[in-house]
Amino acid sequence: MQYRPFGTTGAQVSALGFGMMRLPVHDNDPAKIDEEKTAEMVQYAIEHGVNYFDTAYPYHREQSEVVVGKLLKGENRKKVYIATKCPTWLVTSRSDYDRFLDIQLERLQTDHVDMYLMHGINRERWKVMRETGFDEFLDAAKKDGRITYAGFSFHDDLDMFKEAVDGYPWHHCQIQYNYMDENYQAGTEGLRYAHSKGLAVIIMEPLRGGRLAQRGPEEVGRIWDSAPVKRTPAEWGLRWVWNHPEVSVVLSGMSEMSQLVENINTVETALPGSLTQEELKVIERVRDTYLGRVKVGCTGCEYCMPCPQGINIPEWFDAYNRASIYDTLKDLPGKYEDYKARLGDLEACVSCGLCEDQCPQNLTIRQYLRDIRTAALGPKETP
Repeated sequence: MQYRPFGTTGAQVSALGFGMMRLPVHDNDPAKIDEEKTAEMVQYAIEHGVNYFDTAYPYHREQSEVVVGKLLKGENRKKVYIATKCPTWLVTSRSDYDRFLDIQLERLQTDHVDMYLMHGINRERWKVMRETGFDEFLDAAKKDGRITYAGFSFHDDLDMFKEAVDGYPWHHCQIQYNYMDENYQAGTEGLRYAHSKGLAVIIMEPLRGGRLAQRGPEEVGRIWDSAPVKRTPAEWGLRWVWNHPEVSVVLSGMSEMSQLVENINTVETALPGSLTQEELKVIERVRDTYLGRVKVGCTGCEYCMPCPQGINIPEWFDAYNRASIYDTLKDLPGKYEDYKARLGDLEACVSCGLCEDQCPQNLTIRQYLRDIRTAALGPKETP
């Protein structure tokens, strides 16, 4: 197993971390974790040097921490680092932090959490955290030994990321990062910024929720086939992340033993700076091919917002672009109700044109919204 420094803490962690968010389940029910299969995978991981296990309060409908506690107690507990996260969206007072941590310690069957993270920081949650005394809580929990290292996971823009990094003496942070997301959320600049401040950087979504583990559209598949080295798309994606010396741990949400075995075999030689220029160009060609499938050239500036009809225009464009990039437009009809609940109803658009008047890219926003509606719901019937 390859090990890397965990920031400036002195801890050495396996470059591959086991993400306990996508465990095998029974009956497609996230709450019914297949404990037998999970136990087999966890034991195999430990025997092959994986020492970083990442869970969180809500994973598997609050059952992930329970199963992790069962599987990592006793002798296994001495061999691993357990990372879990405070459900920041549920916190309304200073006492909530202690209440949730105590619940988590009981679930995990341990007297301390090695790596404790404030979960999913964004601008809104950051404000609440500061108002409710997250810093006092972390100071106290470190002092009394309930947590060893304090960190945060993140989902917002680069400016907010830098503010969070500078807002507390953290030991580590967790960001989404892969070859498609160099400029998304924290991105490459955020990765380097956190590293320069001495933080360990943990990577989530290295394969974008499994999308980058697929062969992809035909034109992407042809690029993989022409590469000088034959690898699976998942291996290419993980190696790209591990190629960065600023990365301490790459989390993989593995639900099959075959995925675990492949990742363990890959990490052995996926050292920082190990990809050749030719190999990096292969990945660059894949990325550019994916980006060439973008439908709408929206930059997310939000000049078009707010929409009087409550439609989140930039987020709808982002969802449409991602569906096109990863060849999943066919799935839009089945996901429309969920998108509508979060992003607004496209059928509510009255074509007022206020959005187009404000768009610095001069996008034909109304037509694009009609295109998305048609892709999701079919052509609109005319009376």
